[in-house]
Amino acid sequence: MASGFLIIPELILAIAMPLPFAAGTSLVIVSALGLTTATFYAMLELVDRDVTALPIAGGVFGTIGSSAPVKVLGTHKGLLERGFAIVVIVMGTYIAASSI
Repeated sequence: MASGFLIIPELILAIAMPLPFAAGTSLVIVSALGLTTATFYAMLELVDRDVTALPIAGGVFGTIGSSAPVKVLGTHKGLLERGFAIVVIVMGTYIAASSI
């Protein structure tokens, strides 16, 4: 999760990419890597389809359920950016504290 999570601020800072585009780019990268890995494991028959169906269903329902809040947050650019910055700081603090 860390690489997909941290790529967003890196894209924003390194090339001044707007937050929605950085988030979308991150999702494409993570999805491509996940799909490649899942396909490899499925080809080796290492996938329990019943267990795999649960997070897939959760992702579908989460995507559908989050569409309304995303529309509201999309109109408040500053709120979204501050909220994301807070999440990055909290996660960084947690990771640093847990490594001590």
